[in-house]
Order: sequence, then structure tokens, then C-alpha cells
Amino acid sequence: MRSISRLPIYDQKSRNTLAIVALALLVAAATVIYTNILVQRLATREQQQIDLYAKAQRFLINTEVEDANTSFVFNEIIGFNKTIPILLADSEGNVVDYKFLDVPKDLGEVAKAAYLRHEMDIMREQHPPIVIALGAGQVQYLYYKDSVLLKQLRTYPLVQLAVIGCLAVIAYFTFSYSRRAEQNGVWVGLAKETAHQLGTPLSSLMAWQAYLRDSERFKDEPIVEELGKDIRRLEIITERFSNIGSVPVLKDENILIVTQNAIAYLQSRVSRKVTFTITTSLPTDTPARVNIPLFDWVVENICKNAVDAMDGRGSIHIHLRRPARNRSQIAIDITDTGKGIPKNKMESVFLPGYTTKKRGWGLGLALARRIIENYHNGRLFVKWSEPGKGTTFRLILNGE
Repeated sequence: MRSISRLPIYDQKSRNTLAIVALALLVAAATVIYTNILVQRLATREQQQIDLYAKAQRFLINTEVEDANTSFVFNEIIGFNKTIPILLADSEGNVVDYKFLDVPKDLGEVAKAAYLRHEMDIMREQHPPIVIALGAGQVQYLYYKDSVLLKQLRTYPLVQLAVIGCLAVIAYFTFSYSRRAEQNGVWVGLAKETAHQLGTPLSSLMAWQAYLRDSERFKDEPIVEELGKDIRRLEIITERFSNIGSVPVLKDENILIVTQNAIAYLQSRVSRKVTFTITTSLPTDTPARVNIPLFDWVVENICKNAVDAMDGRGSIHIHLRRPARNRSQIAIDITDTGKGIPKNKMESVFLPGYTTKKRGWGLGLALARRIIENYHNGRLFVKWSEPGKGTTFRLILNGE
């Protein structure tokens, strides 16, 4: 097996992304833990305040003479609570008094009593009532629930996590967009420069072919015609690179004929030990919206990868059909009998720099997917693969 490599820049970006995610999770966890500590402290303080309140009530009820002590208890202890909703009930469950409850003012006596009983049930679920002994076997029950501040503090971590999550999503899409824009810039710049560099030798070759045709010695030589074929091929390649970065013209083309032509050209330029077959489940005149030079490039890249995976010996089968989920589209399955792709690498093969060959940049499949998805509004993915048995790539194109 040959070694598999990727461009270091993408490994570095993956590590940076993981580091950012880990840092965000660490900050979120620290925030939640610290906030929970504050919540527990505030809850303990409120419970202590209510216990003190109950003791003050018991003291006032059992004190018959009002003096400075009772005034202190009333003003400094009972009057101190202005945030914790409380409710005082007798042994029969009737509400005797309440404080800091937001009771609607327009309620009648019956509705108000029902509202207070409902609040009492809520308080009972949050905290057990505190018993206040009145003497002579009589008791009252003090109910209370969490203050608004404590409720807000309990929900604060959720709000903060939601904000962090939103910021993370925004950062992710911003980073993805900038990375995609950067990649597009690299692709376009590389393609345009390649097309420009090909222009000069191509013009020279065209001039040499014209010279040879006019030469009495070489005009009837088959090599001149073969040279012309290679020149036309170079013109197509130059056109392909020129189309990268610009919006290509898509036309309704007979997809079977276009595929057959692409395979016919490729078949004469690969090992004779590789056999190509094309079948279709479509009517033979079925059109698809494609740009022929770019589409040929995609088929060529996929098939060349397949030939390499088979070490120049095996079969490649192309089948055209309608996908089951969308009958208006056209699916092209390209199946080889090569080494296959492990399941955990089925998406990695489309990353720039991914290659199993000792030579090459690993850009073929990445470029093929970009052409299909960005320029043809289609899809390219690994439909099936099994190590040692082969691989099927599926192309999804839009019909007419």
C-alpha cells in the first residue's frame, strides 16, 4: 500500500479548529460550574434568611408586650426581606398572610384564594414549609419560593451557553466562508495562471504544426495529424482552466453521448489492460445541463484515479440512471475494481492534498467535486466502496 498524505495546511487548520472548540468548551464548563456555586450560595443564604424570618414571626406571636426588642425584630429582621416570596398559612391550609407575591389586583375573593393556594402548592414543591409553633398546640406554616434573582441566576448559565453557542456558530460560518473564499481564490489564481502559462507553448505548437503541414517532407506524415490531436487536447485543457473562477455556460446535452465521448478519448490513453463499459437505464436521448469541457474533466479525473487504484489492470463500468429520490436528476455511477476506500476516508478523498500516490498534488477529486457542486449545482460522492473490491463514485446532475 502507498502512503496517504494531505497538505499540511489543512492538518494545521483542523488542529486549530479543535483547539478553539476545546477552549470554548472549557470556558463554558468553567462558567457553568462557577455560576452553580453562586446559585448554591444564594440559595443557602435565602434559606437562612427565611429560617430567621420564621423565628422572628414566632417571637412576635409569642410576645405579648411591645417594646424596643419587638420593634427591632419587626424592622430589622421581618422588614429586611423584600425579595423572597412568602406565604403564611394556618393548620387548615388557609392563607393568613403573604408578602412579595404578584397577585393580580382584579381578582375576586374566591379567585384570589384559589390563586394563593396554587402559589402555596408551587412553594411546597420547591421547599418544605417551616413550622411556627403558636402555643397551646396551634401551629402555622411558612411557605416560600426562590426569589427572582435566584431564578435569573439559575437560568444565567443556559443563557450564557446559548450566547456562546450562537457566537460559535457565527464564528464557524465566518471561518468557513473566509476559508472557502481563500480556497476559491487559490483555485482561481492557480487555474488562470496555468491557462496563461499554457498559452505560449500552445501557440508555438500550432505554428510548428502549420509549418509541418506546409512542408513537402512532413505534410503526409501521420505524426502531423497526431500532433494536431494533442494541440486540440491542450486547447481543451486551457479552456478548462480558463473556466475556473468564471460562470460556465451550461447547455442541455445528450448525456449518454457526452459520456461516451469522454470515455472514448480517455480509453485510448490508458493501459489496454483496463476495460471500459457504459450502460444506461435512461432513454438514449436524455439531456442534462452540463458544460462539456468541465464535465469531461470530472470524468477524466475520476477514471484516472480508478486506473491508478487498479494499478493499470481491471475494469471501469459507467451506468446512467435516475436517482430514486429525485427523478428529475441524472445519476452517473462510475465503478472500478481497484483497491477500495476505507469508510473513514470516504470524505477525505475529496480534500485537496489527499493522495495515495507517490507523485501528484492530490487535487483531482477535490477539483472534480468543486466543478460538479459549484458550477453544475450537482453532487459528487462515494456511493460504495470496499477495500480489495472496488469503489463506486456517483455524479448527480440536473436534467433539462
